[in-house]
Amino acid sequence: MDRADFAARIDHTVLGPETTLADAERVVASATEYGTNACVPPCYVAEVREGAPDVTLATVIGFPHGQNDPAVKREEAVEAWEDGADELDVVLNVGRLTAGDDAAVIDELAELVAAVPTPVKVIVEAPLLTDAEKRRAAEAAVEADADYLKTGTGFAGPATTADVELLAEYLPVKASGGIDTTEEALAMLSAGAARIGASAGVALVEGFE
Repeated sequence: MDRADFAARIDHTVLGPETTLADAERVVASATEYGTNACVPPCYVAEVREGAPDVTLATVIGFPHGQNDPAVKREEAVEAWEDGADELDVVLNVGRLTAGDDAAVIDELAELVAAVPTPVKVIVEAPLLTDAEKRRAAEAAVEADADYLKTGTGFAGPATTADVELLAEYLPVKASGGIDTTEEALAMLSAGAARIGASAGVALVEGFE
């Protein structure tokens, strides 16, 4: 893997509650410069898309808790795609999953996936789940025809190589949460991650030898 290949696996991210349009524009500009992807809040997708037509642009749906009404999440996904998002990172309804209502989880995800022609990553919030629940979440994503699994939002705890290894048994994995160094990113990739989500995206690329 060379530096360009490594950079292409990084989703340089800004998703904090105080994120401004200027913050999102800076992240997209850095993604353009360093060859990474970008992930920004849905409210800024249309505006940053205009200035960066060639960056692979992701956004989040149902973020950060995933407990929006399913119809609202589906409409949010459609709106984000129409605004120019290339990929959608959708938060699974953890409460439904832990309560054992897997059918509701699958139905919600399947309807959302069917509503957009763009790759969907399902955020499972692995730090909140047992291994058995992680497997059920992964199975739900597979059943819904999602494209990726994502370890978490970053708000519930850091990504771990163990979670990446487990989830990678089902679908390609985006590791996200607490990945601040190149060494940590490479460890996630070695564990089976296909993508890395990190607010430290530029530092990760700069640290690559």
